[in-house]
Amino acid sequence: MQLVDEFRDPLLAKKVVDHINAVFAELPYSRERPLQIMEVCGGHTHTIFKFGLDQLLPDGIEFVHGPGCPVCVLPMSRLDDFMTLGEAEKTILCTFGDAMRVPGTNGSLLDANARGYQVRIVYSPLDALTIAKENPDHEIIFFGLGFETTMPSTAMTLKQAKQQGVTNFSLFCQHITIAPTLKALLEQADIRIDGFLLPGHVSMIVGSEPYQFIARDFQKPSVITGFEPLDVLQSILMLLEQFRDQRCEIGNQYQRVVARQGNPMALKAMAEVFTAKHSSLWRGLGHIADSGIQLTPDYAEFDAEQKFTIDPSTSVEPEACRCGDVLTGRCKPIDCPLFGNQCTPTNAIGALMVSSEGACAAYYQYRLEVN
Repeated sequence: MQLVDEFRDPLLAKKVVDHINAVFAELPYSRERPLQIMEVCGGHTHTIFKFGLDQLLPDGIEFVHGPGCPVCVLPMSRLDDFMTLGEAEKTILCTFGDAMRVPGTNGSLLDANARGYQVRIVYSPLDALTIAKENPDHEIIFFGLGFETTMPSTAMTLKQAKQQGVTNFSLFCQHITIAPTLKALLEQADIRIDGFLLPGHVSMIVGSEPYQFIARDFQKPSVITGFEPLDVLQSILMLLEQFRDQRCEIGNQYQRVVARQGNPMALKAMAEVFTAKHSSLWRGLGHIADSGIQLTPDYAEFDAEQKFTIDPSTSVEPEACRCGDVLTGRCKPIDCPLFGNQCTPTNAIGALMVSSEGACAAYYQYRLEVN
């Protein structure tokens, strides 16, 4: 079924929903034993709840929320380490706005800024490089945060810094990769996921090849999905058709953006600047093998953790916070005892409440009055 450019056309949405209902009626799932679909990306979570897509679907389809929001999976200890770097004189910390309100042990970056730290919000790592060139007597440290979506821009910025001989610019690297994370999820026996809606923006960079193990090794149908309401609805239909036809593959609903081989130029830049770490710590997920990223030896001079002395933090998440369970589909935000009570957007305890892609933020904004 082909979609047209009007991705929010209610008449077309109704046609897609009718197809979903017809296909779902042929499947064995029900309210008592729902089909559990994990939307990996927080952008999809917000689309689903903003437009009420889950309320249009049969009762036997249940969404579970995945670890595809880089701010949400940021461990408190890594945030604490980054903030420690800001204690030095003539140091400017640069970060994307989404990370400003994530709570650390001693408050957020926004709180640190109020205490006198120099913290700047930037819209790209190139902005941070510009700040470095404009402030040669300061050390500029960029918080490299995100999946493969943001890694190419960081890589290209470091290439420019090297070519231009900028020596007061460095990277605190918290870039992470999606495929090892999904593999770690699927290997956990207590998590039941029937199929995936895979992230469109990450896939724009990496293509569809890195996900093939999901179908091959774990027999889970999946669809790479765009972010408009009709994108998500069509992707659900594509998933249901796989279940009905007893197929298991990586579908690509987002073909207008995602090519099978990904973006070769972006991948080349990433391969030059980055290499995999043996293990990386994730909020709520613990250490995941081969999921983290570090700089190659050719770019080690820009590694803030080598350039400056850091005593790694051992801080842990608040005991009652269930961010990790939400990120792995073990519970919904409303199941957390802190949600909407002690944990709100203005007084967040967990990162999922302050991220623009966080599941808790989506529930709070669009569903709190319902529940």
